Amino acid sequence: MNENMKNQPRDGEIEINLAELFPYLFHWIWLILVVGLLTAAIGFAISAFILTPKYQSTTKVYILTKTGTNESLTYADTQTALNLTNDFKEMVKNRTVIETVIKECSLPESYETLSGSVSVSNTSDTRIVGISVKDPDPVRAQYICNAVREVAAAHLQQVMDLEAVNVVEEANLPTKAVEPSKKRYTVIGFAIGAIITILILILRYYMDDTIKTSEDVEKYLGMTTLASIPMFEGSENTKKKKKKRAK
Repeated sequence: MNENMKNQPRDGEIEINLAELFPYLFHWIWLILVVGLLTAAIGFAISAFILTPKYQSTTKVYILTKTGTNESLTYADTQTALNLTNDFKEMVKNRTVIETVIKECSLPESYETLSGSVSVSNTSDTRIVGISVKDPDPVRAQYICNAVREVAAAHLQQVMDLEAVNVVEEANLPTKAVEPSKKRYTVIGFAIGAIITILILILRYYMDDTIKTSEDVEKYLGMTTLASIPMFEGSENTKKKKKKRAK
């Protein structure tokens, strides 16, 4: 088996017969499932017992812009308000705001750490902005979330010349952890185990250059099989019996 070895490159190309590969993988489906379930259990265990759960508290504010003496709100005023909302989202995580919260609340976190736990969201075409904070302690998450809102509102009213930042919703006290997601880690664990097993099986299939059937002889060696000698289990049992009698 030199030039025509099974699954070996021919003229610089690698040939993989999918009609043979899929039945081969299906034959090992039990192994793929077993490994996938094992890694899924590992992923679940990591999310349930190793990673620290985090709780998320959210508060919402409504941005009011100064409209001057005219009480009617024009389209231009609405567009300006929406643009200010986008600016508000960016400035909530401003270093001045975050460091002020750290100082006033006597938090041990650095600016980078606290900023990473704060997120800002906005529903399209509205002036309502949501501020969320994640923390391992639900009470602490609520406390920090309210503090971020108060400091950001006071700072941004000055910087952006806003009329007011009204509270739509106070920060809630979360009762369930949002991270880590046990379902997500379990699914990812199963996918990783199954994919790695499939890749190993494909590599094993590709590296296997043995001839197993008469069809392989004709396909890879270009030779015609004249006859085949079947292997019977009975012949092996007979040999074992003869050895026992000889003893």
